[in-house]
Order: sequence, then structure tokens, then C-alpha cells
Amino acid sequence: MTAKTAAQPKSDAKTVAVCGMLCAMAFALTAVSHFLLPPLLSAAPFIKYDPKDVILAIGALILGPVPALLVTVVSAFLEMLTFSTTGWIGLVMNIVSSSAFILPSALIYRRRRTLSAAVIGLMTGMLLMTGMMLLWNAFLTPLYMGMPRQAVIGMLVPVFLPVNAIKGALNAGITLLLYKPLSRALRHAHLLPASEAAAKGRKMTGVTVACAAVILLVSLAVLFVLNHAA
Repeated sequence: MTAKTAAQPKSDAKTVAVCGMLCAMAFALTAVSHFLLPPLLSAAPFIKYDPKDVILAIGALILGPVPALLVTVVSAFLEMLTFSTTGWIGLVMNIVSSSAFILPSALIYRRRRTLSAAVIGLMTGMLLMTGMMLLWNAFLTPLYMGMPRQAVIGMLVPVFLPVNAIKGALNAGITLLLYKPLSRALRHAHLLPASEAAAKGRKMTGVTVACAAVILLVSLAVLFVLNHAA
């Protein structure tokens, strides 16, 4: 047995451990948002901000698309089996929404591990998720909310479009803020290999924080305007 093959099971075990931690964190954040957070828009009291996509996106940036998809599916199942009231429809919508958000960042960042690639990936994911959820809301929301389809279609642009875009932008900004600290903590715990770009990453911290701050401030400003519009 070579050193490389001997190290493979250990590496796989660490990946499983990281996936388990991310699942637990995503589930905990979803529970907090479900029970404690207020609705994003007063015009749509049934829509709350769910921060679990932050954890899923960080997992996608750290581990790549396949482990991130596994974490997405497991965390969505846990939600369905515990406090979710939307059953299999909510499960499907959760998986589609989160997958659309995290996959672009995972694929783009895997090719070029730079700040610009991470920002482009997260913004692409936000746009893809927003578009996908417009389609899913049009088809599935009438089924589990008992609303006429025409009424739901009338809410797509004034309600679902801005809410999903704001949710995606908030998650993108928070992901940029938390990615480095969380990945650094996992490396200190020896659950991830040491990064060759650690020094460069420290130099980019200020730029990363600035990008995240701009995304978050714009998102919160738009949310404030929508909630206080006449």
C-alpha cells in the first residue's frame, strides 16, 4: 500500500466529519430562522430569511460541489422531518433553491481560487436561485399555500423576486465574511489541509470585507425601502 492510498481513507473520514458539522450548523440556523426571525417583507409574512445557505455555500467553496450537494440534501431532509410544515414540496423547493445558489460558486471557485471568482460565483448563484424560485413559486406555491395560481403569479415580481434576490445577496455577503474564518478554524482542527495561499488570503481580507459590506449594505437598503414603501 502506498502512502497516497493509505492517506485516502483518513482524508475521506475528515470530509465526512466536515460534512456532518456543516449539516448540523445548517439545520441549527434553519431552526433559529424558523422560530425566531421575523418575516423579511411585511407584504409577505410567510417568507422568512433562512441563513442556512451561508453554511452550504461555505461548504461548496471549501469542499466542492458534490459534498456540498450532499449537505444540502441531508439538511433539507432534517428540516422536513422535524419542524417543516410544507412536506415534500418544501423539501424539493429547499433543495432546488440551495443547489442553485451554491453550485455556481463551487464550480467557478474550483477553477480559480480568487476573491473575484468567489464574488462572481456567489452573485451568479444569487441570480440563478432567484430565477429558479420564480418558476418554482409559480408552479408549487399554490399547491401548499392553497392560493389561486393567478394570485401567486401576481406576487412573483412585487414579492417573490425582491425577497429571493435580497435573501441571496445577504447570504452571499455573509458567506464572504465567514468563509475565511471558518475554513481557517477547520484547518487548525486538522480537518482541512493547510492552504498554500494563506499569506495571500490575509492580504485580501480587507478587500473581502469591503466587498461583503457593499453587498450587505445595498441589500439592507433595498429591504428597508421595500418595507417602508407606501
